[in-house]
Amino acid sequence: MKNSIEKFKSVRGISLPIVLIFLVVISLLATVGIRRATVNEALSRNQMDHEVARQAAEAALRDGERDLFLSSGLLQTNALCDRGEDREGGLKLAPPNFDSTCPRGQCFFTKAYYDASNFDTSTATAPVNPQPWWPIDKGGMWNNTIADKPSDKTGANINCIFTGAVPFGTFTGTPRLNGVVRQPEYLLEFVNISPDARLFRVTARGFGSNAQAEVVMQSYINFE
Repeated sequence: MKNSIEKFKSVRGISLPIVLIFLVVISLLATVGIRRATVNEALSRNQMDHEVARQAAEAALRDGERDLFLSSGLLQTNALCDRGEDREGGLKLAPPNFDSTCPRGQCFFTKAYYDASNFDTSTATAPVNPQPWWPIDKGGMWNNTIADKPSDKTGANINCIFTGAVPFGTFTGTPRLNGVVRQPEYLLEFVNISPDARLFRVTARGFGSNAQAEVVMQSYINFE
């Protein structure tokens, strides 16, 4: 009997370290599981924001293409502004009111602007030849503040004379998008690469549910 008691005493002291080891292992596994779940959730949210931004950019791209085909002086249904003299004479002849300041989203630069050597030396950190869709601090025409844009005003306060990007639906009357932190916008660029060319580049950007999710898209339209 004495030997049995001594053996029991020598064994029972091992249980505590074993339990502690199991608790540490279980805690580590739980921490890893929570971490993986959090990372996966963040990745899914980022992917969803990117998809929303992509769809918003594509919607703005189509809105800009539609804008190019608008007639002069005709206010579209639900539109805040009309193109008026912007479309007088038609884009097939000589685009009016296209300038380097991008009035009402209409940009125009000289042929030398598109010389390949400019693009070889111009970067986001050294904007020798900044593109109109670059940020303002890099020489572009994307407006960082849109307080004076027509899509943010109502009634008699609508401002239809502005420079830089065009807010979504301003001239086309397309309904505003839901679920985005900021309405998408676009720029129309007349690419005068030859005397007979009537090539236009449409650049649009869209946002997701937060401003960090941003997508930029481009398309080209040739008027023959």
